[in-house]
Amino acid sequence: MYINSAYLNNSLVDFKDKSKPLIVGSCGTYHLYTRPTLPTHRPRGRLDYQILYIASGKAHFYFDSSSESTIVTAGHMVIYRPKEPQRYIYYGVDQTEVYWVHFTGSNVKNILRSYGIKDNMRIIPTGTSLEYTRIFKQMIQELQRCQTDYKELLTLLLRQILISIHRQLTNEHKLRNEYLDKEIELAIQYFNDNYNTEINIEAYAASRGMSVSWFIRNFKQYTNTTPMQYIVSIRITNAQVLLETTNYNITEIGSIIGYDNPLYFSRIFRKQKGVSPSEYRNQCR
Repeated sequence: MYINSAYLNNSLVDFKDKSKPLIVGSCGTYHLYTRPTLPTHRPRGRLDYQILYIASGKAHFYFDSSSESTIVTAGHMVIYRPKEPQRYIYYGVDQTEVYWVHFTGSNVKNILRSYGIKDNMRIIPTGTSLEYTRIFKQMIQELQRCQTDYKELLTLLLRQILISIHRQLTNEHKLRNEYLDKEIELAIQYFNDNYNTEINIEAYAASRGMSVSWFIRNFKQYTNTTPMQYIVSIRITNAQVLLETTNYNITEIGSIIGYDNPLYFSRIFRKQKGVSPSEYRNQCR
């Protein structure tokens, strides 16, 4: 097992200090090779904040006093806030390598928010990067050597980590939005091209590799309507055009827009427009 750590003023005692907005109290790294386990249990938490970066392997966290572990794999960070119970275990078989930093200050909560780390966020997807390990290692060295202005540099290095987290979160958000935009646009095009056929929403979502609940929720968020409501609106809009401009009877129009049952078509039309198809045609003449 490899351990390398450093503590402000060589003190192992956690502390709260509001003399500055952000203060690094300690940092370090563990890398398990042969030791079977390395457990940590702080039922009352600590007075400061902590970020743990899983650089390789995985770690087992027990949140909210749960008896079941949440496995956090490499490429993620975990954040603990003051007085939040902490319990986590590293197993040698996982070859876990983790870096950590404890910090405090008068404005930590707002600083974290400014970098996109919400108050309820615990596990942060960061990806694995040599840049993270480089920054953590430099923090450890600075806190061990205590050279001129080292405290200020420690704060800057921590902010560099927070900036990298923010960029990662922002990029993920952009990628999710680009993916969502593309999928909803494809769905809208598909519905417009095939509105008069029998469309199975669950089958469509599955064909695009999406769960039906995710698809419906995001489609509604994007269009303010559900997929089926959108399809119905297309059908009824086309029915209106046919009622206004052609001499097709109600049964024929229903069939053209995708309703083989004329009674069902009339019921849907009345529900959408407040009048029956025949009444709508008479109003237009």
